[in-house]
Amino acid sequence: MTRKILFLCLLGFPAGLLAHGVDDATRQFLLANEGVAVVPYMYIGAKHMVTGYDHLLFLVGVIFFLYRPKDVVVYVTFFTIGHSLTLLLGVLNDIAVNPYLIDAIIGFSIVYKGFDNLGGLRRLFGFQPSTKLAVLIFGLFHGFGLATKIQEFEIPEDGLLENLISFNVGVELGQFLALTIVFIALSYWRRSPGFLHFSTVTNTLLMSGGMMLMGFQLTGFFVTA
Repeated sequence: MTRKILFLCLLGFPAGLLAHGVDDATRQFLLANEGVAVVPYMYIGAKHMVTGYDHLLFLVGVIFFLYRPKDVVVYVTFFTIGHSLTLLLGVLNDIAVNPYLIDAIIGFSIVYKGFDNLGGLRRLFGFQPSTKLAVLIFGLFHGFGLATKIQEFEIPEDGLLENLISFNVGVELGQFLALTIVFIALSYWRRSPGFLHFSTVTNTLLMSGGMMLMGFQLTGFFVTA
């Protein structure tokens, strides 16, 4: 059942969401808002994370073989540090990156983690590269993806820092909620005798989803170049 749900998630999202899509209501609010708006920005941040399946697929890969909540917190903290750093620095310093390339890298991060979970990196390099460092580095790219999208709206400078911090807090709250549900589901699934067998299928699907995202974004990059 879990692998079927994951497969539907990989195929069922509309193409417009692949580049951190923003709905019309959120778009209008971001353009019209002036001053500090803590709660609305927290809500938008949480909503982005819950619906941002590229982020979630990567994090699902990260926690897939983590059995202790303590370990989940450690790895997610590394991702949060990277994500938060580039989100704030990117917007505050007006650092723009091509959104198609950033989202292609995010797609690659999903492929990387699925491949890692299948033991591919150990077989390829003869040792296990630092997973914590990889999560931190990919967190930096995930944050840049969001920062690039936010810059498109030219949010007013008044209250910008406070609103960005509120947005980021919302992102982390949404991330916590989503991963709590995923971790509980994985904990129950691990009790199944077929977990290890189906884990191979699931991580292969993760890689497939990441490759689809990479292909879509690279196509968009070359078409619009």
